[in-house]
Amino acid sequence: MNSNNATHIKPGMACHVTCVVSGLLPLFSQPPVSEIVFDCWRQLRRDYAMRLYSYVVMEEHLHFLVDADRLDECVSYFLEQSGSRIFSYLQEQRLQRFTERLQGKLIWQEKPEMEAVADSDMRRVIDYIHINPVKRGYVDDVCHWRYTSARNYAGIPGVTEVDLWRS
Repeated sequence: MNSNNATHIKPGMACHVTCVVSGLLPLFSQPPVSEIVFDCWRQLRRDYAMRLYSYVVMEEHLHFLVDADRLDECVSYFLEQSGSRIFSYLQEQRLQRFTERLQGKLIWQEKPEMEAVADSDMRRVIDYIHINPVKRGYVDDVCHWRYTSARNYAGIPGVTEVDLWRS
């Protein structure tokens, strides 16, 4: 995946976004930090009509598959809002083990990786996103990971709503 591909993503075309925490810090081991991510996605779905097809939140990175008419604005908003809110949370909770290692309050490593996804590749990318916790050896079944849309696809309530992809 390459962030340069973002310029080739047409409105209405899905995009696989990968965001990595600076220094690979395991910020999402803190459930309230993960909840900030979900709050940002909920707001983007509501205010920007962003369609969230798939996601997984691991301890130091996340993947999500989305489309929106103003995709660049959605991704920028997500990075700014989630980053600012996460850093504030870490400061409020006095979690210096994290804040001291974040240079200049930057939560995310540089730019996210963004890759355009054709309709014919949607299922493959959704499966790739969902398999992350299994590949790491954290769970045996994708639905056992709390922070994944695999649960939504299996008919199990997820942490946030998604727009289920039906091929």
